Formats: sequence, structure tokens, C-alpha cells
Amino acid sequence: MMTGISTAPRRRSPARTFLPLAIAAWLILEIWLLTVVADVAGGLAVAALLAGGIVLGAVVIKRAGRRAFKNLSDTFQQAQQGRQPAPQEPGRGNGLTMLAGLLLMMPGLLSDLAGLFLLLPPVRAWIGRRAARSLERKMASAPAGSFGDAFQQARIHYPDGKVVQGEVIREDRPEGPAGPDTGYRPPLAP
Repeated sequence: MMTGISTAPRRRSPARTFLPLAIAAWLILEIWLLTVVADVAGGLAVAALLAGGIVLGAVVIKRAGRRAFKNLSDTFQQAQQGRQPAPQEPGRGNGLTMLAGLLLMMPGLLSDLAGLFLLLPPVRAWIGRRAARSLERKMASAPAGSFGDAFQQARIHYPDGKVVQGEVIREDRPEGPAGPDTGYRPPLAP
């Protein structure tokens, strides 16, 4: 029976190959760095650094969340007054600030360092511009269509291009007690 599903082996993307390795290397490096600092400064200093990172990350996320809520309410007020809200330039939003807070909250010194760098406005602006350019390139190279088109493409196609729609009716049910699901059901589509 033809189902329209290709049986050819799919090529694994480099991100799916190297991302787990990169995460494992990062975790090993974090643990090694924590043990080195604990040998030099002591376990209490490492615990204080980790606790300080958690507290600082929570403060950063809380402030970014409040700022995001304020921006949202200002945008709604401008829309109610009939004014067009000003578009934000890349790197000026709160998403990267919240990511910095999350990195600060994660246990580890490298993630804390990355979070502190991400708190710097020039670094945030640079990363925001690069992310916007990357997203624009991906969107420009994507085929035209909407979410509905993607849903249509997910259906099973015969080789001649016809879409088969329908529902499955099983006649091989075991004989048993009649329940609410065992009676007649009308078809889904007329």
C-alpha cells in the first residue's frame, strides 16, 4: 500500500549531530571549572558565587519582565489612541535580557560569564542584529505559503497528486459490553 511517505534515509543535520556534543563538552567544562575554583577559593566561595548568580539572574529576569509588561501596556494604550506603535530595533527587546538572566541562574561559571556579557548593551545589540539578519535570510529562502498550506501538505498524497481524505472505520471490534463509544457515529464531513 502506498502511503506517500518516503523511505529514503534522511540526512542528519549538523546541528543535530554536534549540539549534543557541544552541550556535553560545556557541562564537563563547567564542572571542571567549578572544581578548580573550589580547590583555589574553597567550597564556600563557589557556593556563594552560584547563589549570587541565581539571585542576580532572578533580579534581571524580574526587571526584564516588568519592562516587557510596561512596553506591552504602552503599545496597547497607543493603539487605543489611534497611534501606530513605533517598531523596535533588533537587540532592544527584553528577550535577550531574559536569556542573560536565565544564563546567570544556571549553575556554572561559564554560563554566568555569558549572562554577564549578554547584559552589556553593545553585545545585546550585536546579537540582536545578527539574529534578525539570520531570521530574514531564513524567511526569504522559505517557500511561500501559510500555515494552512503546511497543514494541507501534511496529508497523504497518492503518486498522481490526489489527496485522500476520509476516516477509518474498524469493523473488527471485539464483542463486549456496549459503551458510549460503541454506537453509530455519523461521518465527520458531509
